[in-house]
Amino acid sequence: MTHVRGLVLPKFYSYYDSSLKLVETEEGGVAGWRLSRDTGGWRPANNLIDKVLFVGGDEIHQIERDEFVWLTEQDRGRYLRGEGPVFALYETVRGIEDSIRDERRYPTAREQALIRGIRRRTFVMFEEQLQRAGDPGADPTIATAAS
Repeated sequence: MTHVRGLVLPKFYSYYDSSLKLVETEEGGVAGWRLSRDTGGWRPANNLIDKVLFVGGDEIHQIERDEFVWLTEQDRGRYLRGEGPVFALYETVRGIEDSIRDERRYPTAREQALIRGIRRRTFVMFEEQLQRAGDPGADPTIATAAS
């Protein structure tokens, strides 16, 4: 457990293009959680706390809450396959992104808003599933607090 005086949590990072979050533990310490692209769940990443807080590097970027939700859901939608409502929404986003790519254009404001809204919703849905399955790193409230 790491204690850092004055540290405001949670903090969100892109760590080598992977979602990483630092959160407060019940004991007042810091816990690190990194997205597993294999499962969409969270792997303990306490070994990365000092690196992201004090060392840094070209591939470590602190990001805003909204960017964290976006990056997490982009990876889940890209790397995971399955059945059910979450995966149907991932397919919807993939379809929109495929159309944009095929037409070689930038997304419209409406498409951007739609994708952002779907990703916020799938984040909450996926995190709630993880909580029910006992994933200690899951936290659906991250997206509902996003601006």
